[in-house]
Amino acid sequence: MRKYASNNTQGPDFQTIFALVQCTADLSAESCINCLSAGYRSLPTCPCYGKQGLNFRMPSCNFRYETYSFFDELPTEAPPPPPPPSGKDGKTARTVIIIVVPTVTVVILIVCISVILMKRRKRKKLEEIQSIHGDDISTAESLQYDFSTIRAATDNFSSANKLGQGGFGPVYKGKLPNGEEVAVKRLSADSGQGDLEFKNEVLLVARLQHRNLVRLLGFCLDGTERLLVYEFVPNASLDHFLFDRVKRRQLDWERRSKIIGGVAKGILYLHEDSRLRIIHRDLKASNVLIDEEMNPKIADFGMARLFTLDETQGNTSRIVGTYGYMAPEYAMHGQFSVKSDVFSFGVLVLEILSGQKTTCFRNGESVEDLLSYAWTNWHEGTATNLIDPILRGSSGLARDIMRCIHIALLCVQENVADRPTMAAVVLMLSSLSLSLPLPSGPAYYTQSNISPEISLIQEYNTRMSESNELAKSKSVRSSRNEGSITELYPR
Repeated sequence: MRKYASNNTQGPDFQTIFALVQCTADLSAESCINCLSAGYRSLPTCPCYGKQGLNFRMPSCNFRYETYSFFDELPTEAPPPPPPPSGKDGKTARTVIIIVVPTVTVVILIVCISVILMKRRKRKKLEEIQSIHGDDISTAESLQYDFSTIRAATDNFSSANKLGQGGFGPVYKGKLPNGEEVAVKRLSADSGQGDLEFKNEVLLVARLQHRNLVRLLGFCLDGTERLLVYEFVPNASLDHFLFDRVKRRQLDWERRSKIIGGVAKGILYLHEDSRLRIIHRDLKASNVLIDEEMNPKIADFGMARLFTLDETQGNTSRIVGTYGYMAPEYAMHGQFSVKSDVFSFGVLVLEILSGQKTTCFRNGESVEDLLSYAWTNWHEGTATNLIDPILRGSSGLARDIMRCIHIALLCVQENVADRPTMAAVVLMLSSLSLSLPLPSGPAYYTQSNISPEISLIQEYNTRMSESNELAKSKSVRSSRNEGSITELYPR
């Protein structure tokens, strides 16, 4: 006697699925269920798993499902069973089988539907990935340089052409056969930058187009060699100007203001205006290059973390970046967001205004932390102590410089939620008529016993109001908005 059951049900896309299960006559009801269950559990290791139809056979049981009716076909007879049990036990077994086998059939049908749905979802996802990566591959192929070309362009990576040592390897100046000058980053074998980071650098940065971002021209892969080819920015990085007593004199307020605004717009583009949302995670003076017209260009996206369009934060166990520029939640807990870049931007602005490094701000003979020094002087009404002496002689610019200090302190607040977005920062920088909220204490503040001197802040706001009235009298388009801004969201 063959113990089997068959049935059909409606599957995805209104497609009918037919299924049949069978056990040899010698099996009890429990043994039949165990056999069929064991067969189902072994499906993921079967080469037939995921096919449109399935005919699965075991010594004592088998099952089959198809998208067409096959019940007219006699299932293959299993090996001859021993004589069936007789008497009361036999009747009981038959009764149990009549109840259990249809139940197992329904379960198998449900499993079959689940397998088909899972297969379709995987196929759809694979097609999407292949579509995206197909574009990536074609883009990558168009960006790839021959290693011999790059080696010749850099004179075999000679020390004379070395521009500096980056976080992941040295950077060389090169000249391509067409006369174009380039900067070549030669990734170190022990840099810790894996394939994923390299792919981010090549495929993601290649999509970014903004006047305040360094443009990636291409890459080279040759054995263990991995090279990135960037546009050559002639004036080196901002730190070469800012922290050099002689070169810093070239940075008057007009140029520093342009650098601050350009960096803000570049980070805003990365956060909200580009096709992809990217958090830089290592914004600092040495990663801001200066072109021949003193325009800033943000560099080094090797440590950037890619986000989908609806994500704004993440968590990582791998801390990358530069201490002093890192937000506290990132440095201590690995939690990063767009507000992490806002914090780094605030530190950078304070460095640009003071002309000194955040970790070794010199106040006469003593060395202090820049954030603590800026916060203390802000509340004591002596924020002008923070300003680079080169800028102090700039008449009529005190208001603009003080406003930048105010914005920088808003960016470095310890509470992440209190920091403005880069969209808000850009608006603050461009619209002098907007009054600003009062900043709270910055992170890493070394003194806790200084209370805000509200009267001094009010005095600053009074000076701001007077300046705004003067600006209003000069332009009919100028208008004053007394409302404070905290978070702004781009359209």
